Amino acid sequence: MENYGDPIGKAITDFSRSKRPDDIIVCSEICEDDIIPIEVLFRNEDEMPELEVLALQNATGKILDVGAGAGTHANYLQNMGKDVTAIDISEGAVAFMQTQGLKSKKINFFDLKDEKFDTILMLMNGIGIAGTLSNLENTLAHAKSLLNPGGKILCDSSDIKYLYEDEDGSMWVNLNQEYYGNFRFQMKYKKETGPWFDWLYVDFDSLFNAAKNIGLKAKRLYDEDDNFLAEITN
Repeated sequence: MENYGDPIGKAITDFSRSKRPDDIIVCSEICEDDIIPIEVLFRNEDEMPELEVLALQNATGKILDVGAGAGTHANYLQNMGKDVTAIDISEGAVAFMQTQGLKSKKINFFDLKDEKFDTILMLMNGIGIAGTLSNLENTLAHAKSLLNPGGKILCDSSDIKYLYEDEDGSMWVNLNQEYYGNFRFQMKYKKETGPWFDWLYVDFDSLFNAAKNIGLKAKRLYDEDDNFLAEITN
């Protein structure tokens, strides 16, 4: 059995100590490697895109920040006097957030039970934890089970069909693939390598339909350049 590390946690720990920026490498099975500049996980309000600031301003009540990373969103909310719990599966990320005085714990979102929230934040395409379009309804249903009456899910994603468009505007797709937004990724940082994982980029119409199928309503709060912020409610 392969022994995987914690690339995100290691990168966060290193940067918090040295402030020396090193990139997290994101490998994909269907496109070229990409990078996540570690500084992005430590950005302040002035460095956040408009979409994220809008989401944070709409977060109310008891808030759950899913996949919180270094806690940049949770820290913003806590500084505003809001009640926020941050979760991540990265041990290093959670350890860092705890040193910052954030209420955080290491747990998989799908293992979270017996708690209720007024707002569930899934930013930086946090809804991608669904992994595949076929698992999106299950993911939203689990989020729904964690919501108080009148609660909401705030999530952003991207319609990445442009990756498959030719110059003449036609699209090519892998007919063996369920949905063009289903990806598999692996993260690497220095000598730390994480496992391969499924990750979803979903267009708004598909998100809207998945929400509708389980009795939720989705509306766009922001939409620009194939990126959108959605609010999903009962």
